[in-house]
Amino acid sequence: MTTVAGREVETGLTDDGETPVITRARKDGRWPFWPALAVLAIGLLITAALTLVSAALNRKNDKQLLGLRAREVGMVLTEVIPSIQTPLGSAAALADATGGNVAKFKRFAAPYVGLSAGQPFVSLSLWRVSNPGQGPVAVVGVPPALSASIQLAPAFLARASAKSRLSVTGFLQSPIPRIGYAFAGVAPGPFVAYGESAVPANRYAPVQNNAAFSEIDYAVYLGPSTTRANLLIASVRHLPLMGRTDIVKTPIGDSSFTVAVAARRSLGGSLPQRLPPAIAIIGVLLSAGAALVAARLIDRRRGAERLAARLEEIAEENRRLYAEQRGIAQTLQHALLPETLPQLPGVQTSARYEAGAHGVEIGGDWYDLIALDDRRLLLVVGDVSGRGLRAATTMAALRYAIHAYAAQGDPPPELLSKLSKLVSVKADRQLATVLCALVDVPARTVSVTSAGHLPPLMITGEGGEFVQGEIGLPVGVDRSASYTSTTVSAPPGATLLAYTDGLVERRGESIDAGLERLRARASTNHVSLDELLTRVLEDLRDHASEDDTAIAGIRWMN
Repeated sequence: MTTVAGREVETGLTDDGETPVITRARKDGRWPFWPALAVLAIGLLITAALTLVSAALNRKNDKQLLGLRAREVGMVLTEVIPSIQTPLGSAAALADATGGNVAKFKRFAAPYVGLSAGQPFVSLSLWRVSNPGQGPVAVVGVPPALSASIQLAPAFLARASAKSRLSVTGFLQSPIPRIGYAFAGVAPGPFVAYGESAVPANRYAPVQNNAAFSEIDYAVYLGPSTTRANLLIASVRHLPLMGRTDIVKTPIGDSSFTVAVAARRSLGGSLPQRLPPAIAIIGVLLSAGAALVAARLIDRRRGAERLAARLEEIAEENRRLYAEQRGIAQTLQHALLPETLPQLPGVQTSARYEAGAHGVEIGGDWYDLIALDDRRLLLVVGDVSGRGLRAATTMAALRYAIHAYAAQGDPPPELLSKLSKLVSVKADRQLATVLCALVDVPARTVSVTSAGHLPPLMITGEGGEFVQGEIGLPVGVDRSASYTSTTVSAPPGATLLAYTDGLVERRGESIDAGLERLRARASTNHVSLDELLTRVLEDLRDHASEDDTAIAGIRWMN
C-alpha cells in the first residue's frame, strides 16, 4: 500500500521483484462538488426567503396605501356634510323664527336648489312636525320623493325633529333615485327642513384619468351594508370590486356611508412590484459560487437604500397629504365666512381671519358685517367653544340665524336672546361668545351688545379706548338670558375694532395685559384700515397659539 498523487493505491511487483505496479485505485468516497452544492442550496434558501419577504412587504405597503386612500375618500365625503347641514339648519331656523313663512323660506332656499353641480339639492321642502301627513308646507325644486312615502314620512320626520343632528334616508329603488336629508336645527322647533339630492340612475360615475383618485375604483353605499340595494355611486359598472379591497365607514348624521375601494394597479409604484422577481433571479445567479457572496451583500445594501428611499417618499407623501388636508380645512373655514363686505357711504369696512396652529381642524371663530339698510350696519364677531366640524357647524348655524333675525328687524338684545335658545351648553356641550355692534353711519353712533365677549376698541385721534358696557351671559348658558345695549358716539375719522380672544390671550398672562397691548399697538398705526388690521395681526398674533383669530373693523371717513 502506498500513496500516489494524494490517493492510496495497492501495489505489486514485477517478475524481477523490484518495480512496483499500480493495480487498483481506492475511491475517496466523497463527491467533490458537495461544498458548491451546499453553497448553492444555502443561496437558494436565502433567495427564496428574501423573495417572500419583499413580496409580503409589497402587499403590506399596498394594503396600507389602499387603506389610506379609502380614508381620504371618507374624509372627502365628511367635508360635504356642512354644505348639506348648514342650509338645512338655517332654513329650519328661519322657519321657526318666521312661523313657517312660505315666501321667506322659498327665497332663502332657491340658491341651494337646482340640477347643476353647484347646487346640493334638487328638492328642498319645509315640513310641519306636528302633521307631516298633510305633506310639505313649502317646496322649492322638484316634488320630494318623501311625499309619496306616506308610511315613511311621519316616522322619519319625527325622528329628525327629536335630534339635533342630520337625519338621512334613501330612495334608491325608485325610478328616480335620491338620498334625503332632514334637519330641525340645533334647537329643534315645530318645523323640519328636508332636502333631496339626486343619485345617478345607473349608479355609475367613472373616475377621470387625471383625477385625484384615478388609481383606485370605489363604491359608496348608504348604511353599513354593501348590498346592491344600498349602492349610491360606483366607478365601475359591475360589482363587486375586483382585487384587493378596503372598506371604511364614514358617519353622516344618524346614518353612515360605507366606502369600498380597490386598487387598479400597485399603489406603491413599479419598483416594489418588480422587486420580488428581481431578487429571485439575482439570488439564483449570485448563488452559483461562493465568490458572489460579496455581490450578494452589495445587493442587499442597495435594496436597503431603495427601501429607505421609498420610506422617504412615503414620508414626503404624508407631509404633502397633511398640508393638503390643512389647506382643505382652511378653505372650508373661509367658505363659512363672508365672501365680500358691505360698503356703505361714509365708512370703510375690513376684516381678517387667521387659523390657529392646530393641525387640520377648523374652528368656531367668525366675523360678519350685515348691511341693514343704506345707513346702518350690524358688526358681529363671535367664538364658538371647541374645534372641528361640530364647532364649525354650530358657528354656521348661529351666523345664518343672525342673518335671519336681522332680516326680520330684530334689535341686537332681542337677537342675542333668540340665539340663546339655539345652543345649550348642557345638551350640546357648546357655548358661544358674541358681540353685536349696531352702527348708525350718518349719526356716528354705535350700540354695543355683548354676550360674554371682549369689548370693542374705539380708536380716535386722541388714542384708543374700549367701549365698556354691560356684558351678558354667553349664548347657550341660559335659554332665558336677556341683554342690554350700550350706545356711544364716534368722532369723525374714528375706527371701531371687534376681535376674538385669540388676538389678545397668552398662556400664563392676564387678559388685561393683552387688551392693553392691543390698545397701544392699534392706536399708533395711522394707516389705512386694511393695513391697520394686517399690522395688528402681525404684531399681536402668537403664531404658536392653537386659537383662531377673527378681527373686523369700521372706519368713518371725514
